[in-house]
Amino acid sequence: MTGVADLIPFLAAALALGGVAVALSRRREYVLRWCAWAVAVPVVVAALSAGAVGAAVLAAAVGAVCAAEYGRLTRLPRPDRVVLAGAVAALPVAAWQAPAHLPRVFAAAVLAVALVPLLAGDESGGLDRSCRGVFGVVWFTPLIGVVLLGPAALAVFAAVSVADIAASFGGRLLGGPALSPLSPAKRWSGVLTGTVAGLGTLALLGGFTPALVIAVAFGAPVGDLLESMVKRGAEVKDSASWLAGAGGLLDRLDSLLLALALALVLG
Repeated sequence: MTGVADLIPFLAAALALGGVAVALSRRREYVLRWCAWAVAVPVVVAALSAGAVGAAVLAAAVGAVCAAEYGRLTRLPRPDRVVLAGAVAALPVAAWQAPAHLPRVFAAAVLAVALVPLLAGDESGGLDRSCRGVFGVVWFTPLIGVVLLGPAALAVFAAVSVADIAASFGGRLLGGPALSPLSPAKRWSGVLTGTVAGLGTLALLGGFTPALVIAVAFGAPVGDLLESMVKRGAEVKDSASWLAGAGGLLDRLDSLLLALALALVLG
């Protein structure tokens, strides 16, 4: 795997080609998605170029925002959301400062969110609140991969981003059977198109290893379905609305979370 600086020309080329493709499509949805990635890629590159401290700050900030969106999405009370956001943000910092103690920090994070409804004396909804909080910690823990994976995290981020847009293009263009009842608009043809594009991006960036191939090919589509399941349970379309035309940050990173998890486990 090459360094972060070596990946910049390839990422710039990918953004440029993607910009041409979305312009030709004339679809507002794709243009807005491309604009979001055009802002996100320089931010991610700058953070990872700063080393572990930049990666930790980026992952902690992203984790806190995603946790807040998830908390509102699942209607967790404010105290639960605050503790969840703090617990999720603490994990990447621990990965930077004390990686040997990550299991202890993870256990403390789970315990903290589980105890909030208990300490509040919630008789009727306490168990449900605890389960939702613990699930949130588990879901967002893979953000520690931004710190631990080094340049490979940038390759996974780029590959998943390209796969996400290619899957949407391919599914609309080719049609075919739906992927899952959880997300009827997504097609198997889109998954195959996205997988090919994502793996091609990995190869271009020098990250075509068995662990990262599985992470992108399997983690990206399943991660997207996981968020679809959560949103369907909450009966909402998007995790938030502050990203114009793109929902919330969690809507853009759902595929990345499981991909990072697999990259950590397999790598």
